[in-house]
Amino acid sequence: MYKRILTAALLFGMACTGPPAWAQALACAPRAGLAAQLETAYGETLSARGLQNPNALIEVFASAESGSFTILISRPDGMSCILSTGTHWMVEPPAPPKKGAAS
Repeated sequence: MYKRILTAALLFGMACTGPPAWAQALACAPRAGLAAQLETAYGETLSARGLQNPNALIEVFASAESGSFTILISRPDGMSCILSTGTHWMVEPPAPPKKGAAS
């Protein structure tokens, strides 16, 4: 009796400590192909980019007409993966410098 209870407790405990499952896999392809597809299918062009670390470049493709956007992460080997997509992309104007602040 105790062996069954202990076994059940161990199995349920192990299941609860597992890593979370991703809802969907990342869509990855060569960067040039993804960029061309984003431009032809959605009218999105490169709007911004920045280094996350030496091996990951974050890029934002957006369309001014439709407001759609796609965020890619690109690796040095030329592969890119789609991190996120959405709508209603807005570009905020830069804030004016404060008086007396160092420039």
